[in-house]
Amino acid sequence: MKNDKIVIRTTTEADWREIRELRLEMINDTPIACSETDADAMAVDETEWRRRGAQGTREGSITVAAIAENGNWVGTMASYIADPSVGPLLVGVYVNPDFRGADVGLTDTLLSAIEVWARNNGGRLTLHVHEANVNAQRAYSKRGFELTGHSAQYSLDASSREVEMTKELTPAAI
Repeated sequence: MKNDKIVIRTTTEADWREIRELRLEMINDTPIACSETDADAMAVDETEWRRRGAQGTREGSITVAAIAENGNWVGTMASYIADPSVGPLLVGVYVNPDFRGADVGLTDTLLSAIEVWARNNGGRLTLHVHEANVNAQRAYSKRGFELTGHSAQYSLDASSREVEMTKELTPAAI
């Protein structure tokens, strides 16, 4: 599987079925990385899935998908601006286990696409990661993200927290 040619592209409303399936896979793979449960995601209607798909090209947001040569969706990342004073927020990060690792480079490829967008929309990329998800925190640190010292209650469990990390993005060379 790691030798498949992978296409990275923004999502559209028409991608709603694939987005739904990948989201369910993501929730089952790493539940603490998500702000919704499997049951919550299963209850989402087609209209909402279509709205999520359209975020790929909507002003103020981007969603990119990684699609293997065989048509399987194997990764995704998204960013949007909820608060202009904070700038772009990285969300919906997922890479199928068979496509993880430095030898594949899919995480870096997806993140590069998000960073290009974020560079033009504030210059800083912020994310929130569950305090117990040390692997993700380590992966983000390796990619230049730093802990800010801020945290917030995790939406699905009031007894745990999500820590904030940011990355300053340098302007693109002309």
